[in-house]
Amino acid sequence: MMRMVKSLGAAALFTLPLMAQATTAPDGASTQILSPMDGATVSSPVVIQFGLSGMGVAPAGTDRDNTGHHHLLINLDELPPMDQPVASDDQHRHFGGGQTQVSLDLPPGEHTLQLLLGDKDHIPHTPPVMSDKITITVE
Repeated sequence: MMRMVKSLGAAALFTLPLMAQATTAPDGASTQILSPMDGATVSSPVVIQFGLSGMGVAPAGTDRDNTGHHHLLINLDELPPMDQPVASDDQHRHFGGGQTQVSLDLPPGEHTLQLLLGDKDHIPHTPPVMSDKITITVE
């Protein structure tokens, strides 16, 4: 989310962007993929269960300390920007309702999965609360 702030310059009025502030994560907060396990061979649909420690799960838009909601990163080579809302597409799945599991149809082959917690505005916390990346094979 970007807000605009008006500021007086030397002789002109101009507009500067003000980026949304990242929400601070408590020390020791972590998220993990509880199931399937790294290296598992599974069939589709794949049930993916999310875990969270040191924080609570809250729907997107909920402004409550030490909470967030999950984003599932699928087959990403690079992490999304940590200072912007997480994209929403087939590789960046949002669980803004506070869901802690999903059943996904994935095509046969190898897939990587990783969780990234977002704040009320879908922006990753500082420091980021993310799981290890796991690899599964869908038969």
